[in-house]
Amino acid sequence: MLSLQDGTEDSTLTADSVKNRSDTVDLSDQSLVVDISDALSERDKVKFTVHTKTTLPNFAKPEFSVVRQHEEFVWLHDSFEENEKYAGFTIPPAPPCPDFDASREKLHKLSEGEGTMTKEEFMKMKQELEMEYLATFKKTVAMHEVFLQRLASHPIFRSDNNLKVFLEYEQELNVRGKNKKELLADLFSNIGKTADDLLLSTTQKDVDEFFEHERTFLIDYHSHIKNATYKADKMTQSHKSVADTYIKISSSLVQLATIDGSDLEKFFSKVSDTFEKARKIEGRVASDEDLKLSDTLRYYMRDTAASKNLLYRRLRCLANYEAANRNLEKARAKNKEVHLAETAQQEACDRFEAISKQAKQELQDFRVRRVAAFRKNLVELAELEIKHAKVDLLCNMPIFYEET
Repeated sequence: MLSLQDGTEDSTLTADSVKNRSDTVDLSDQSLVVDISDALSERDKVKFTVHTKTTLPNFAKPEFSVVRQHEEFVWLHDSFEENEKYAGFTIPPAPPCPDFDASREKLHKLSEGEGTMTKEEFMKMKQELEMEYLATFKKTVAMHEVFLQRLASHPIFRSDNNLKVFLEYEQELNVRGKNKKELLADLFSNIGKTADDLLLSTTQKDVDEFFEHERTFLIDYHSHIKNATYKADKMTQSHKSVADTYIKISSSLVQLATIDGSDLEKFFSKVSDTFEKARKIEGRVASDEDLKLSDTLRYYMRDTAASKNLLYRRLRCLANYEAANRNLEKARAKNKEVHLAETAQQEACDRFEAISKQAKQELQDFRVRRVAAFRKNLVELAELEIKHAKVDLLCNMPIFYEET
């Protein structure tokens, strides 16, 4: 059910409409399979039905479902980010917050301008908004599903107790959103982290050329992919604008055919039908480009940021290791607390070596995953573009033949 009336939304997605969306996750391992089988959108929240099938012995049942909200997904992500034992791993990016404000605003403007357009034009515009809202809703569900599947398919993350609680606990987790004080604290924390990262990048020389190269590459890559995302969004919006324009042209031609009452009436009707078909094609092109190109770019922009965070944690660990070396030299020079300094230095060394080994594997996996996902989505986008171009050509041929 989909309803867009008076600025409120209430929609549901069934299992058939949300399956086969995850293009960035290898689902060959079936020991822990997670998907979002249903979703319900209300005005101020989205409820996701998370369905799990597993053969792992640490779960109480082989199959179960729970209802979760976006704040609980954020809590799960933060629990991984804050866990020190996962410092050497790329934490999958948290799904974006559901945002349907744009659909509400467009619907409100459409309602205000209802008196200035024909009934047919109004219904077509409303249909476009409903399709846009549904596409946004599906993408929201997909991003939350991909996040869980990344965790469930990871050989280490899948054993995390918080993930088990998230998937298995049938009651609400009672996770609230952060208040203003906590958001302000997070802001200052991020500012401090950014400043520390900048300071380390300028003062801390990396001992491994692999990580130095990866850091330079990721900074440059993130900048390029961010710019590409912006341009892809503009291209998608242009197609949507063309589709909206076709609605107005088609409605005007229908009116002209009615008023004219001459031999051109049939011609105007045919041209109107052609623009209506073209409008539907433009809408599909916009939807496909948004899904296969913009969403892929946007996801890997966040995933690249997660890899940059991994490099920051490793560089911070290197700085701590070198500081432990200096403290050990001072302790030996003063012959005070040498054993404590040696223990701290050894722990810092072990931690740095462990995070370096794991980070190298994570970055190599990220490269393979990224290339495979882009190749798959770009090939599918090209096939869809060719398909839409053929349909567009067939739609326009009758009018050309009629005219000749």
